[in-house]
Amino acid sequence: MIKTFLNIILLYYCFFQTGLVWAQSYSFQTPTRDGIGKIYQGREISKVMGHLGASWLERSTRIDEENPNLAVDLLQLRKDMLVADLGAGTGYFTSKMAPKCSIVYAVDIQQEMLDLNAKQMSKKGIKNVEFILGSNNQTGLPKNTLDLVLLVDVYHELENPYEIMNDIKLALNDRGKVVLLEYRKEDPSVPIKPLHKMGIDQMIKEMNFIGLKLHRNIQKLPIQHMLIFSKL
Repeated sequence: MIKTFLNIILLYYCFFQTGLVWAQSYSFQTPTRDGIGKIYQGREISKVMGHLGASWLERSTRIDEENPNLAVDLLQLRKDMLVADLGAGTGYFTSKMAPKCSIVYAVDIQQEMLDLNAKQMSKKGIKNVEFILGSNNQTGLPKNTLDLVLLVDVYHELENPYEIMNDIKLALNDRGKVVLLEYRKEDPSVPIKPLHKMGIDQMIKEMNFIGLKLHRNIQKLPIQHMLIFSKL
């Protein structure tokens, strides 16, 4: 009886702490044109690009605009690595990473995107991809497992970045890394809407807030920051 009572108290405390952190993490305002009105660490979260915009992810000009092959090379993947492509969409990066590692977990919150991704992998004969339908609060990734989690132009769209990044942190093994690719906010010539860009300082600030530290800052891509983070 006493043990049950203590468990209830502990559960209540956990819910209370979760609610307190949530309240401290987010505020709200009238949404701007491209935002959802939810503020995290001084930044308005942008709207999500839906599956109807999938063709933009597969545009033929992307190779020259972003040099995604160089981005994948910079990840320094190995055949024994377990990695995740979070916000995997159509599988543009999934297909580039899969031949270089053991397993790719392709995560998206839109089943339509996962279906498109699966078709791409089947067409290319890629069989080492596992598909996960995540949610706005959880990734569905296995715990204490992953060597690397890649988010390509996705982080700024996360509706609940605090919850998702904490879930990602739990999925990393001891030496696991989180890699953020985001369009450079500091460069006005990058032809992307402002809320779909991020600055280096803001990225570091938000990762530090959930317990990740900057491991490497790579500035070799044409229009994107590539920041790699590890556990504190």
